[in-house]
Amino acid sequence: MPPVRTFNPLRVLLVKPKPRLRAIHALHRFQLLEPLELGYLAASVPPPHQVRVLDLRCARFADATFRRTLNDYRPDIVGLTGYTHEASIVRRLAGVVRDLLPGSKTIVGGHHATVAAADYDVPQIDAVVRGEGCLPFREIVGAVGRGEELRELDGVLVPGAFASDVLATWPSFPDPAAMPSPRRDLWDPQRYFSVWPTENAAPFQRLFPAASMVRTSFGCRMLCSFCIVPKLFNGKHHTRPVEAVADEIEGLPTDHVYFCDDENFIDPDFAHELAEALERRQVRKRYFAWTRATTVNRFPDLFRRWRKLGLDAAFLGFEFPSDEQLRVTRKGSTVEQNAQAHTALRSMGIAVHAAFMLLPDFDESDFDRLRTHIDDMPPAQFSITVCTPSPGTDDYDSIKPRIWSQRPFDLHDCMHPLTPTRLPLRRFAHLYADQIRRAGDKNPRRADRRPLHPFDMPRLVRAQLSYENAYENLYRDYPRELWDASG
Repeated sequence: MPPVRTFNPLRVLLVKPKPRLRAIHALHRFQLLEPLELGYLAASVPPPHQVRVLDLRCARFADATFRRTLNDYRPDIVGLTGYTHEASIVRRLAGVVRDLLPGSKTIVGGHHATVAAADYDVPQIDAVVRGEGCLPFREIVGAVGRGEELRELDGVLVPGAFASDVLATWPSFPDPAAMPSPRRDLWDPQRYFSVWPTENAAPFQRLFPAASMVRTSFGCRMLCSFCIVPKLFNGKHHTRPVEAVADEIEGLPTDHVYFCDDENFIDPDFAHELAEALERRQVRKRYFAWTRATTVNRFPDLFRRWRKLGLDAAFLGFEFPSDEQLRVTRKGSTVEQNAQAHTALRSMGIAVHAAFMLLPDFDESDFDRLRTHIDDMPPAQFSITVCTPSPGTDDYDSIKPRIWSQRPFDLHDCMHPLTPTRLPLRRFAHLYADQIRRAGDKNPRRADRRPLHPFDMPRLVRAQLSYENAYENLYRDYPRELWDASG
């Protein structure tokens, strides 16, 4: 008779790291969204195991908070997630776990683990999960509870035994219907918020409402050359069951919903079905969604319907002010189409968050061209990033020989140039900050002189000054010898 396998209830700690870069800290003054990925992981852990979520972004002294939590909670499993610019922080936190709790298992997942898993092939990490982590993490918890090794689990890589053929392929993704509903009971929903763009805002309407994140789908059908999503999902778009999404939205503890899909309305049939489900339930929320200019232009009736449901704003990736630059990055739209979508959304009462990108080889004339283009645009909330392709894309492979930082992942936040800038780096940062300052004047509330709530005014001023200062001093995140360097 085979031996009976014992089962031990475990304590699981899921951790979101606090980033190092000042630009990210400044961004968090405008937007700090829920650790939704950890809510999904927590939902995959079956009882009687205990689960806690620790969001170190909310801690003033993150390292001390992390160490204190480890000592007090004594977790058997520590799950760490992180973006590429947080990879070195994740490795350092894993080392803290190994020092304080050598018997605990440290599991790492998230975006960087998916696109650059080899960066986590270090002894202080016990396993790496690529792609959607719910099912693999559930298996990990079960194996640790039974005292089994982690080497034979699907979707799980064990450091020291990474197979090159596995790293050369992208992970498979589960049926969205198999995804659990995220556990939001593990954090205070009122501490997460987003600055909320609106057209024709009511006087004194709150600018920083508490907001919940919802994911209705994953994947994208587009083929933008700088984005990893087309490769991860093989150019496909997968939607969750409509009623499951409607259930989640209806039960949210906040009135504002920030959709985190790669493209919310690329499947119009699904979007109409979800709208119908919410209409039938008489759910009244405010929504912020990501979409594309081409989608807006093809399906204006869909956006009118969602406007009636409460769609306040849409994120549109305009990226560049010229058709030539849009063609090079395979964006799939033109400047004229972008302008058409912008006008259409505003006519419906939907505010536009217009996203543009800089290229490291921008010179003074390129900054002037972008500044003039934005000055001539209708009001919008603007964000401006640096085109930094994700590891795993062809664009990233093409720039790798020219990356000038010895630790490029530490600066991979889409705001720091990874390759030498044509202008001296200090000058590039100054023009970058100046463009952000000017773009702020185009915000619909500011352009329409809508009065702000008294509590929001000082908060906005502090956030804006911190944000502009972070960009003005962006060059200080590089070695000193690069501050006045150029390509």
